[in-house]
Amino acid sequence: MLNVGDKAPDFTLPDENGKMVSLSDYAGKWLVVYFYPKDDTPGCTKEACDFTENVNDFSDLNAKVIGISRDDAEKHQKFILKYDLNLTLLSDPDKSVHEAYGAWGLKKNYGKEIMGVIRSTFIINPDGEIAALWRKVSVRVKRKSGVFKHADKVRDTLAELQA
Repeated sequence: MLNVGDKAPDFTLPDENGKMVSLSDYAGKWLVVYFYPKDDTPGCTKEACDFTENVNDFSDLNAKVIGISRDDAEKHQKFILKYDLNLTLLSDPDKSVHEAYGAWGLKKNYGKEIMGVIRSTFIINPDGEIAALWRKVSVRVKRKSGVFKHADKVRDTLAELQA
């Protein structure tokens, strides 16, 4: 299980255009990597749209955002076009990168235990280390004072890490 301070596992996966993208491509930069179950489903759509809504803030913090799911490039392209997403989406069909990051495992879904994607987010610092992480992410949490978006929390945490 990865912890803050651990070296982020390297990966090379195809993006929505079939171009190979590696963690090492972002050496010396801040990177947000989030794992999500499936393109164009309610929670995953909210999460992708929330990260896209914050993309300029992440850019101002010199960070890129990458989403990883088991969907293929064609599904990623359709998802990006449908919701005008401004993110890089990578395909991990054999779930090897999910497993390396602890984003695949036993989870409860509607009361049943199943193997599947554990929605997770990682901030990777310019040295390639895990600077912050969230597991079993709730995309949005409703409270009396309003709705809290996970992407906002990630952005705020990134800003704090750089302060």
